[in-house]
Amino acid sequence: MNHRAIDALDKGFAVSTWWPGWAHLPRDTRDALFLLGVIAWTVLPHTGHLPAWCIAMTAAVLLWRARLALLQQPLPGRWAVAGVLVAAAALTGWSHGTLLGKDAGVTLLVVLMVLKTLELRARRDALVVFFLGFFLVLTNFLYSQSLAVAAAMLIAVWGLLTALVLAHMPVGRPWLRQAMGIAARAALLGAPIMVVLFVLFPRFGPLWGLPHDATARTGLSGTLTMGGMADLVADDTVAFRVRFDGPPPPPEALYWRGPVLAQFDGRDWRRLSPTFPAALQPGAELRTRGDGIGYEIVVEPSRLPTLPLLEATPDSGPDAPRIDGMRLTFTPDLQWLADRPLTDRVQLRARVYTDFAHGPARNVLGLQDYLELPSGYNPRTLEWAAALRRQSAYAQADAPTLVQAVLAHIRRENFSYTLSPGTYGDERGRHAVDEFWLDRRAGFCEHFATAFVVVMRALDVPARVVTGYQGADPVLQDGWVVVRNSHAHAWAEVWMAGRGWVRVDPTAAVAPERIQRSLALRPPPGLVAGALGDVHPELLAALRRGWETLNHQWNRWVLNYSRGQQFDLLRALGFSAPDWADLGVLLVAILSAAALGGAAWAAWDRWRQDPWKRLHRRLRERLGDLGVAAGAHEAPRTLAARVDAALGAAGAPVAEQLRRLDRLRYAEGGAPLRPGAWWRGFDRAVRVARRQRA
Repeated sequence: MNHRAIDALDKGFAVSTWWPGWAHLPRDTRDALFLLGVIAWTVLPHTGHLPAWCIAMTAAVLLWRARLALLQQPLPGRWAVAGVLVAAAALTGWSHGTLLGKDAGVTLLVVLMVLKTLELRARRDALVVFFLGFFLVLTNFLYSQSLAVAAAMLIAVWGLLTALVLAHMPVGRPWLRQAMGIAARAALLGAPIMVVLFVLFPRFGPLWGLPHDATARTGLSGTLTMGGMADLVADDTVAFRVRFDGPPPPPEALYWRGPVLAQFDGRDWRRLSPTFPAALQPGAELRTRGDGIGYEIVVEPSRLPTLPLLEATPDSGPDAPRIDGMRLTFTPDLQWLADRPLTDRVQLRARVYTDFAHGPARNVLGLQDYLELPSGYNPRTLEWAAALRRQSAYAQADAPTLVQAVLAHIRRENFSYTLSPGTYGDERGRHAVDEFWLDRRAGFCEHFATAFVVVMRALDVPARVVTGYQGADPVLQDGWVVVRNSHAHAWAEVWMAGRGWVRVDPTAAVAPERIQRSLALRPPPGLVAGALGDVHPELLAALRRGWETLNHQWNRWVLNYSRGQQFDLLRALGFSAPDWADLGVLLVAILSAAALGGAAWAAWDRWRQDPWKRLHRRLRERLGDLGVAAGAHEAPRTLAARVDAALGAAGAPVAEQLRRLDRLRYAEGGAPLRPGAWWRGFDRAVRVARRQRA
């Protein structure tokens, strides 16, 4: 055999020694590898929030510890571990600027946990790792409360419980499947108590209270720049869900009002800072017609305090919007504002009147703010408006006539509706409206809305930009209307004498399908989504709807389970006017009943799990009736020999029953012991032996 063959055999032997196979690993190695895998699974959701050095250190330490376990090498000394810990603490302070707070605390917790695996010298070290792991599971919910994270953490808890069971099974080599089964049964036994505590334990808010920066998402902002809203079309996440008491309004009536922007600096639109006293400002003066439609809305977290309620939702009546623990304000421009950003998911009821009018019917001084335009910007557009005014047909025209003239211009001049119009204006964003209105004529909804408002102001008609959402998904999800961030939209409002503020959506003039059928533009799909769409066009949409419906139920019944729902449950159970006292009494009663039931079950389980001792005591008593002494330590075969010696042929049936019991008890692979069936045969044999002796 040549040297290369010998080297190959040596390498193969080294590999087989390093990884002999799971079934042939030593018990300590197998348990350590399983625990390391569970730790890695628990840390995995944190990788998006941990510094790069912490992720690298965690992976390196876990791989190092796995190698030590496989090669049966000694663990490093305490001083080496302490040195790594000091370095990690210094890096944490450098990365987060502090050793306190949520992010720094989670980073240190991960470091402590993985370093503790290098000190698994005794059972108490393993217990420290287990409980650090359980605490690390909880910290995942500081960043995300999604159903996917909850499922991953459920698996992590199962793994940690399995590792804990393995640590308390030191004898032999128990199957991992056996330990996992015991852990699952233990968790299932505790599940009813967990459910009762979740449902009835008094609460003052959602299940998980998170820091404000944990759940803020993209969405509408408080400003608008031409081209900025088009980026939202790529965000297909759910913005909010709505369930109407009756049939939903048609898509063209679904205008969900967000920030109203009226102050223009030539580039950005912002909320108005009035130049006139409040007494001279136009009020809401909301006038509704009809009975309205009640609806329930669940708004996802966002970075704004604005509630995107349907136009128009008034602030009076039994369905006026309310949120526990939050103060809501109805502004003169029909916005609904909370007293803080919506960093948590909120749910409320309201009533909408799609047939409405609002704003002052007569001119007020404050309307002058809605005519302001910055000097030196978009001169060609201002000249275009002046030329329109110089035409005899429009010299003395009122606002409705001018609105129709401008919309006719949009239809006539072949404007196009597109997601990628490019950048407008010069390097500082100046004269963007000029370029859009007179040159390129291609844009998204905010291009049309902002240019329309500039033109109307140039025509001396008060106007403002309204942002929000328009339309919804055409298919309901479990009875809920779904509105996504990709439904973000911008439109205009103009003031008309005798009518007040009137919605005008210039996008409908160039892309009516966007408004009438909620057919928003979409960016090109990715490779996987495109392939699925080619194979089955509806499959991807159906899968997404199913997953989002499941997430919605999770959000509604778990994350947003509130005291109102607790009281609704008490009413369903027969409490006429439930309060905290009723909730506490019911909780204590159920927990007390559960404690008594647990004690009874433990007593029964003790009786069920140890039938042999009871059976041996009874058979000793019956053998005493035959005059045969039997000790508590003696096996059935020993007692059978004593019966043969004492009773002879008369005791043969009794001795045979005792030998049968010995086989049932001790024979390898024997049938399971059924005390009742065996006892009946033994009892008959004892009665026969007593008659023969008599």
